[in-house]
Order: sequence, then structure tokens, then C-alpha cells
Amino acid sequence: MAAKAQPSAPKARRPGGAAAQGQWGRAWEVDWFSLASVIFLLLFAPFIVYFFIMACDQYSCSLTAPLLDLATGRARLSDIWAKTPSLTKEAAQLYASWVTFQVLLYVLLPDFCHRFLPGYVGGIQEGAVTPAGVVNLYEVNGLQAWLITHLLWFANSYLLPWFSPTIIFDNWIPLLWCANILGYAVSTFVMVKGYFFPTNAQDCKFTGNFFYNYMMGVEFNPRIGKWFDFKLFFNGRPGIVAWTLINLSFAAKQRELYGHVTNSMVLVNVLQAIYVLDFFWNEAWYLKTIDICHDHFGWYLGWGDCVWLPYLYTLQGLYLVYHPVQLPTAYAVGVLLLGLLGYYIFRMANHQKDLFRRTDGRCLIWGRKPKVIECAYTSADGQKHHSKLLVSGCWGVARHLNYTGDLLGSLAYCLACGGGHLLPYFYIIFMAILLTHRCLRDEHRCASKYGDDWARYTAAVPYRLLPGVF
Repeated sequence: MAAKAQPSAPKARRPGGAAAQGQWGRAWEVDWFSLASVIFLLLFAPFIVYFFIMACDQYSCSLTAPLLDLATGRARLSDIWAKTPSLTKEAAQLYASWVTFQVLLYVLLPDFCHRFLPGYVGGIQEGAVTPAGVVNLYEVNGLQAWLITHLLWFANSYLLPWFSPTIIFDNWIPLLWCANILGYAVSTFVMVKGYFFPTNAQDCKFTGNFFYNYMMGVEFNPRIGKWFDFKLFFNGRPGIVAWTLINLSFAAKQRELYGHVTNSMVLVNVLQAIYVLDFFWNEAWYLKTIDICHDHFGWYLGWGDCVWLPYLYTLQGLYLVYHPVQLPTAYAVGVLLLGLLGYYIFRMANHQKDLFRRTDGRCLIWGRKPKVIECAYTSADGQKHHSKLLVSGCWGVARHLNYTGDLLGSLAYCLACGGGHLLPYFYIIFMAILLTHRCLRDEHRCASKYGDDWARYTAAVPYRLLPGVF
């Protein structure tokens, strides 16, 4: 969708009248399995993160050694905890400065990159129609924030003595406590906000179960003022901007310890930087994805973006600090090609869908006019909307071929670390579970939203991720 002329502040457009319960989005009622899953994650996800980080810090990234020590009595939980670095004043100041800087870049600096970068879409952009029938406007300036942040990082590394480039690694566990504090604080705040002063009451959902509401969120698009959107900010900043900085700090630490940076560390930095840059280059497109279009904002996104993403998505770089793997040239080239292939599939599939949406189907996909399934849905205000489902190109091969490309790229990150330990392979295991679950969630919502039209689509494109398999 083309950008509107930039107004002085974003406003929400409502296509229709009074609101009722939306026809899609997260659940209104909670089954026992969903509730059990929610409670499990709330209880154990923080300990999973701690276990991985502690295993690297105290056991050289071995996942079995701490368990064996506990099982045989060679160590107690209190012993492991006593060796864990605590929260420090330096880490608290560093983290507070980091988050404040990203908030300022997000709120106070309108995007200028779209003025001189051909093909980049930034500035004020429309989101998708919410279940209540609202179309929010967003200031898309993530690429700009990433560029400014990294320019300052490299300026400090090579020209200025403000701080060591290893500062993130050197404070890695103390920063973990800061990230947890922010994750829980923002999750609790938006929960309270959803009950007492929501941004849009018609887009709130209450299940009657506190734990589900806390984890999955009450508000659809919680905001403070006219510009600060919690979901867009925390999905992209501070975690994803930090992702590449964290990897750079790990590379700097590897060089400090061993006198050089291995080709495996270079591979991890390059492949993950491609993914991060792609995210920010296509941030306007991201407004139409499941995170923004369907997920409410709760602990799942708030804590997950503050803690889970920056700490577990960077395990490959952390592992390589402790195990500086130098890959054979042929193997490294193979990993690079696999990562690039995964990215190509991921980007091609997403580009085709974005092109199809922007042109309302008046385009060519693989040199041909795209095949579509006409469909309709009703928003909570009773307004009927018409849409089209693409069944050509990548979207005629499988319903989520973009996820297939994402998984190939994720596998490449892990393979870059060699085969010495299981820890760096957590990422591909997690992503396989996450994307399969997201695939099923998305299809459940689409079935609720489009009804019989979705059934026609699944008949036309029978496979989800792997043609002929699944």
C-alpha cells in the first residue's frame, strides 16, 4: 500500500461503526493444553535462558556437564548460582542508556532514509486492519536507527576510546538481569494498561484467565501518546538492533583472546547481519505480518523480545568465543551457500506476497499473471472487507515457503559452529518448533477469518512447508 502524505502525527482510521468481538486474532477462550503451555513457559523459559548462558560461562558451553555435576553431587544448585555474576551498576547504566537511546531514535527522529535510498519504504506507513476495524499508522525508522547505532559503534571501535568493543560480552550475564527486569516490567505495565487505560478498548481481549492474558496480552496495539507503539518498538528495538552489535562484541572478544577472528565467527556475523538488515529494510512490510496483524502484546512478545531473542538467537557467536572453530574452506563455502539459499527463498516468497498486495494482484509472478482466490471477511465493527489469496509463485508451491527459507538460513547459522557441541544447534530446533507452531496458529486464524474461502485455498495449495511432505 502506498504511503500517505506525512501528517504531523499518526492517527487511527476506523472504517466502520461500533465494535464487537473480532473475527480473528488470539483466542477468547483457553483450552487446557494452551493454559498448560502458558504456565510451563512462564515458569521455565527464564530458567532455560539462564541454563544456556550459565553453561557457557561455567562449563564451556557443555549442556550435559552441569546436569552430570548435579546428578552425581559434584555440584549443587547453590554452588552454580554462587558463581553466577550478579547485577552490577555498570551493567544497569549500560542497559538503561541503550534502551533510552533506542527510544529516542524511535520517537524523536523521523525517518530520512526513504528520501535517498531507492526502493526503501520508510516514514509514516499504514498497518493492517485490526479485528476492531482500525488501521493504525506507524513511523517506520528502524533501518535509520540500526545505521546510526552501528556507525557510532564502529566510530568508537576505531576512532574513539569511549568503551571497549568487548563491553557486551564482558557484561553479558549482568545485562541478562537488566533485560529480565525490563521484560517483566513492560509485560506487567501493558497488562495493567489493558485493563484500566487501553489505547483501543475494542481491540482488547480478556479470556478470564490471568496467566493467559499476561502471557499472550490483552491489548492489540498498546501505545503511549501518538508515536510510541509497544509492539513495533519491542519487536524491532532494542533486541534486533542489538543482535548484530552482540555478534560484533563476541567477534571482538574472540580476537582479544586468540589474536584472530575465525571464519566461523565471520560466517555467523555475516549471515545473521543479512537477516537483520533484511528485517529493517522491509520493516514496512513487517506491519502486515502475524506479529503485528494477529498477536496481542504481552509477556510472550515483551519478555521474549527483551530476553529470549538477544540471548538465545546469539548462541552461535557466544559459543565461538569459547570454541574458536576454524572451518575447512569447502565446508565454510557450503554453509555460506546454504545460508544464502535460505535467504533467497525467504526473501523471494515475501517479495512476491508484498508485490501482490501493493499492486492488488496487477503484477507478474514468475513471469505470469498470478492466480488468486477471492475471499471476504468481517471485522468487529460489522464492516465487510474483500481480499485475495495468492496461489502462484512460492505461494503455489507451499503455503509458508518463506518459513522453509527461514529454516534453511537458521540451519546454516548452526552448521557454521561445526559439530562439537549441541548448544549452537538449539536455534534450529527452536525455530523448527516456533515456525511450525506459528504456521498452525496462522492457519487456524485464517480459517476463522476467511471460512470456506480458506478451505478452497488449502485445497489449491495442499502443503505447508515442504511440498510432498508437510
